[in-house]
Amino acid sequence: MSEIPTVMRAIDPDAPGGADVLQVVERPVPVPRADEVLIRVAAAGVNRPDVLQRKGGYAPPPGAPSIPGLEVSGEIVAVGDDVPREMIGQPVCALLAGGGYADYVAVAYGQCLPVPETLSMVEAAAIPETLFTVWTNLFERGYAGEGDTVLVHGGTSGIGTMAIALANLFGLTIIVTAGSADKCTAAVALGADHAINYNDEDFVARVKTITEGRGVQVVLDMVGGDYLPRNLQCLAEDGRHVSIAVQGGMTATIPIFDIMRRRLTLTGSTLRPRDTAFKSLVADELARTVWPHVEAGRLHPVIDRTFPLDQAAQAHERMEAGSHVGKIVLVMEE
Repeated sequence: MSEIPTVMRAIDPDAPGGADVLQVVERPVPVPRADEVLIRVAAAGVNRPDVLQRKGGYAPPPGAPSIPGLEVSGEIVAVGDDVPREMIGQPVCALLAGGGYADYVAVAYGQCLPVPETLSMVEAAAIPETLFTVWTNLFERGYAGEGDTVLVHGGTSGIGTMAIALANLFGLTIIVTAGSADKCTAAVALGADHAINYNDEDFVARVKTITEGRGVQVVLDMVGGDYLPRNLQCLAEDGRHVSIAVQGGMTATIPIFDIMRRRLTLTGSTLRPRDTAFKSLVADELARTVWPHVEAGRLHPVIDRTFPLDQAAQAHERMEAGSHVGKIVLVMEE
């Protein structure tokens, strides 16, 4: 095994700004704490929170690196005192609070999952953030179960494509929204049962038609704002609404008595600030419930495009353009 250097390439802007602030710089290679491993990064997923952080709208949680990047794949090259040394050399993917846009990252071992032969390193890097997010929100907070119908906005995003994959594995009927006919076609090709072009038709009316007036059991929403009261109209009695982002606005006016009358539940969460203990518990649950499907080759993330680390700016520009289907991934090989 090659010697671990003391400095590494990283994307670590000094100030917020446009995509052009994403320049490669040198940073010290992190030293793993007792419960951590050091990963030589092969690939890093690009996510919407990375763009928000770059613009100055989503600061890293206390103690997290200022380097963006919430998920990676790679090889464990060093371990802290509390991690078995035989883990060195193991290929893993990991959920991070930050630090992924770099050649090396330290992360709690409990937030890692093994990379089976059924996944490439690019695919493995595209899984953790969306898998942890969809699982904890759609299935845990939203209590989605076999036979339920769910509505997921942003059907061709990383979150949307992961939700489609999990819905197909766990017996859900999934309705998604997207902003063009091509994206709707792509979502159906990936396994969505129904795809609604929100620019051409009212998703509330279409959901009522699809469900024959019953509504859906769960809505997974990343839009917020005025979507929230419209989403509530899509819910069946005892339905659950789960908010995971507020791209369309941070506040909404909602019909309280309607929530009472139909016994609706409104919940939501953010994943990044949660502590290592919580993320490790989720990783353990995913290892039991979802990872057997990954190992059997039944779950693959949808990859839109890859970019080398020094083209991180182009990767962000592609995400902001909104034309991608699936995940955008940075690869570290020079």
